[in-house]
Amino acid sequence: MPLARSIVAGLRVRRASAAGASLALLALVCLPAIGIAPTAAADPPLRLYDQVTDNAGVLDDTQKDDIQTAIDDLHNTHKVQLWVVYVTDFDGQDPQAWARATAEKSGPFTARDIVMAVATVEREFALVPQPGLEGLTQSELEDIYDNSVRGDLRESDWSGAAIATAEGLSDALSSSGGDTGTVLLVGGAVVVAGAGGAALYARKRRKDKYGADIEAARTVDPTDTKALAALPIPALDARAKEILVELDNAIRTSSEELELARGEFGDAAARPFVTVFDNAKATLAKAFSIRQKLDDTFPETPDEQRRMLIDLISSCGRADNDLDAVVAEFDGMRNLLINAAERLDALTRDVIDLTTRIPGSGDTLTKLTGEFPAPTLEPIKANVSMAQERLAFADNNITAGRQAITLPAGKQGPAVGAIRAAESAVTQARTLLDAVDRAAGDIRNAIATLPAAIEDARNDIAAAGQLLDHGGQALRDAQNTAEAALRRAEALQDSNPLGAFNEIVAADVELDKLLAAATESKQDFERLAAQLEQALTCAQAQVAAAADFIGTRRGAVGAEPRTRLSEAQRHLDEAQRLRNSDVSNSLVHAQAAADLASRALNSAQSEVSQWESRSASSSSGSTAGAVLGGILIEGMLRGAMSGGRSRGGGHSRGPGSFGGSGSSGRIGVGGRF
Repeated sequence: MPLARSIVAGLRVRRASAAGASLALLALVCLPAIGIAPTAAADPPLRLYDQVTDNAGVLDDTQKDDIQTAIDDLHNTHKVQLWVVYVTDFDGQDPQAWARATAEKSGPFTARDIVMAVATVEREFALVPQPGLEGLTQSELEDIYDNSVRGDLRESDWSGAAIATAEGLSDALSSSGGDTGTVLLVGGAVVVAGAGGAALYARKRRKDKYGADIEAARTVDPTDTKALAALPIPALDARAKEILVELDNAIRTSSEELELARGEFGDAAARPFVTVFDNAKATLAKAFSIRQKLDDTFPETPDEQRRMLIDLISSCGRADNDLDAVVAEFDGMRNLLINAAERLDALTRDVIDLTTRIPGSGDTLTKLTGEFPAPTLEPIKANVSMAQERLAFADNNITAGRQAITLPAGKQGPAVGAIRAAESAVTQARTLLDAVDRAAGDIRNAIATLPAAIEDARNDIAAAGQLLDHGGQALRDAQNTAEAALRRAEALQDSNPLGAFNEIVAADVELDKLLAAATESKQDFERLAAQLEQALTCAQAQVAAAADFIGTRRGAVGAEPRTRLSEAQRHLDEAQRLRNSDVSNSLVHAQAAADLASRALNSAQSEVSQWESRSASSSSGSTAGAVLGGILIEGMLRGAMSGGRSRGGGHSRGPGSFGGSGSSGRIGVGGRF
């Protein structure tokens, strides 16, 4: 068992809360619950007496004075008060929720107060204005974090991050008309007049340099490690996230095309492309693992960050080039103009078959909505309507394809894009409907097993009482936690049975591990093995739910949730590999997989929500669904999300195909420092 505890420590997985897990459908089937508590004392929300509060002990007096000067400049220019607080962690709470609770304790605050909170050990950040502040938008807050603050935080420049936040807020408020400064060009020289003018100009130069660094990173051959080594870390970090999304989207689209090709031509004909694809997929998994290490709560030195980022970018670049190198050969094999009429007929049959499933899936979803609380169904609540959109999109492309193949030879090219788009839309519609149909069985299975889980917890609590002398304080604490979970589960089993199941399973798994360590008996290990099977089932369901959600909405999902999902799949694979030889460590990996998949789904849902808000006025119907699903590519991550131009020179739309990022566009957004 000491080996199991060392594996737990090595995984660096934090325990997820039941409230956070409720955002995912199958997180109500299994609560991700394995991890290590932070070594530093937790910091609950607190009352702020000064505008610079350093409970983490990361600032000296000079740095505090520098931050206060920037805060005073912000107030003098815009009458906005920034409150900066540093703690070691956020007491297990969501960063924004922690900051809002601190604002409530510190009030009364007005609409012109803003709280900036930094957890230096957990490496989390929140910037929360009070309701009613005019002249500052959500997109501007995101821009301040992404382009002004994140780099300082990643390098642990705590005072620099606070100063950059104050300056970024001033810039944003100035752009809305609230600044009195004026920039004049006189004789080729820049003259800055008005309150804060010189500071604004300096900040603009710094932001311009950061933007130039990012653009420079995009022009570097990703396989040229020497050129990458000359770039600053913030630019490498931004490029690493972009290339992760690019390669992940390329692999996802290539996978769909490759499966269709294998079905048409057989495994032997597709084998060369399968080899290239599998190598690229393995490279991507390794890259996601690197990204996970960079994003976790254990900071790397600048040299380590640089080495890891260069490794990530260069390996993804090589894999991307390898995929692009076989595109022409692949397209030659799968010439969609050959037998195009038969392909379109087959797609029509698929659309009809899936359309007949819509009413049944809709009835299933309606029935589930009447049976279970809304958070349980959040990941699939829109699946039926999305499937209808995909099918409508597929039908439109089938019609367009039929029209194209009637044109004279040499002018039938549009049929290729139409067939590919229809195939991808049909595949995603099937996945969306399967997720709804599968959910009913998974949820009801969880309800059916709740009584057994409660009884198992009672037995384990009783067994722990006989083994406290052997298990020590750790077993006593786990017993207390399980008893509390049992009381809540018994109280909630009628009103919220899935939530009750969620908590009791998590508490009992932890208790079971400590019982096995205390007794080392066959009976305890058999019980642990039973828990492993349950945890594996939960993890598989959680990973499938996250993969379905991200795969059918990949046009709006960035690097962070994809990283979490990739790591979840890696832990699940390891859990399955160890299930017969090392039950304890297999359980650790299964729980880690469920936790990471839950976090991936949570993050992906947030990014999809932001994408839908941004895209509400620009497109609608089946086209919007195709962009969201990644079938149609609209701009790039760096263009479509920020209003800029894509790598191809505009916001182009077209279906993806097999190959690397040179033949498949994508969209996304990401993460934390």
